[in-house]
Amino acid sequence: MRIASTLESYFDVSTPQGNGCGPRLKSTTGGKRTLKQRIFEFVRSSGQTARTDISRALDISPGSATTLTADLIEAGYLREVAGLTREAGRGRPPVALEVVQDAHYVIGIKLSDEKNTAVLADFAGNMVADCSLPNDLGRRDLEALLDEISALMETLLEESGNVMADVKSVGIGVSGIIDHEAGTVLWSPLLQLREVALGDAFIARFGIPVSLDNDANVLTLAELWFGAGRDMDNFAVVTIEHGVGMGVVVNKQLYRGAQGKGLELGHTKVQLDGALCRCGQRGCLEAYLADYALAREAATALGRSLDTDQSPQEMLENLFLKAKAGDLAAQTIFNRAGRYLSAGLSNVIQLFDPPLIILSGERMQYDYLYGQEVIAEMHSLTLSEGRTPCMVETHAWGDLIWARGASALALSAMTDRLFSKETQPA
Repeated sequence: MRIASTLESYFDVSTPQGNGCGPRLKSTTGGKRTLKQRIFEFVRSSGQTARTDISRALDISPGSATTLTADLIEAGYLREVAGLTREAGRGRPPVALEVVQDAHYVIGIKLSDEKNTAVLADFAGNMVADCSLPNDLGRRDLEALLDEISALMETLLEESGNVMADVKSVGIGVSGIIDHEAGTVLWSPLLQLREVALGDAFIARFGIPVSLDNDANVLTLAELWFGAGRDMDNFAVVTIEHGVGMGVVVNKQLYRGAQGKGLELGHTKVQLDGALCRCGQRGCLEAYLADYALAREAATALGRSLDTDQSPQEMLENLFLKAKAGDLAAQTIFNRAGRYLSAGLSNVIQLFDPPLIILSGERMQYDYLYGQEVIAEMHSLTLSEGRTPCMVETHAWGDLIWARGASALALSAMTDRLFSKETQPA
């Protein structure tokens, strides 16, 4: 099992230029996109590429590649740059294409229980600036959440030297159940009310197009755009932090379900009438794996009240240290959580048959949750006859990568808008 423990060792956090960003497209992965948009996205995913590579990869004629890239250059989306040098005397100097980085900017935001994180990215996907601001509001109303977002964006723009008018799209990842198409937060542990029209309220206040999604989905986009998923057609991401989330990519596209509200692995039931989940129901997988679930048992094992000034994270750190030191009660808590995780991962394999599951989130720093025993039990619970074993990788990233995934959400939505305008009749 592959384990990546530092952000810099796996994601290029500063710039994807040269390697590009976004899923590496093939001629069969165009979907409903126009050929011009597919060419643009191929260039962005490559970083720099020649017209001959475009023609070969997308299975189009050289003439079409030349005509459409000329249109993209005229529109200010692409530009010609010097390509890789050839041996002396081997024809004209090569010319490559790349995205005009400063043509547009987007912001990606992750909203969470303890801090909010944002990144500013350019049109090529390069991260220009980032910032984080703490919060301790608990469940808040819509106006308080918008105030937090405003402070975050203002800090980010001040850091980068940009102004709000430079930002053409925003992506926001929120924990909970999100209606992506409607821009509505149906339920979130961050908000006091249900069915909150966050998208409409954001546009009314800031005047910028916004895309909302479940935070596990934006982390999945980070893997698809910048990480392990760029060369994969299908994979799943399972996140363990303040909650338990899941994202699935099918044929290089994020799968959201028929109503755009999937996939809530954390709220699948693993024990009827079991532990209380923060969603209000009992027996959810999250109620045995998430921060608050482990903190409930940590309080008992450490002999402390949940009303203590110590944060759940501090309590979990102490619990982990005791487990490592051989404390049986502490080890039992992590071992039980690991068994529930095994069952959850086995269900993911049975339902979606992914070649790869990526485990991510802050809690993946606890090796009890991804040890060989956990993976072995996952396989033992799975009907494996004739099945190639599913690979499991662990990526223990912080909030910055989640925000970067939200910037990919914003870039994708903005790109779709730009090219849909080009196809509309005059």
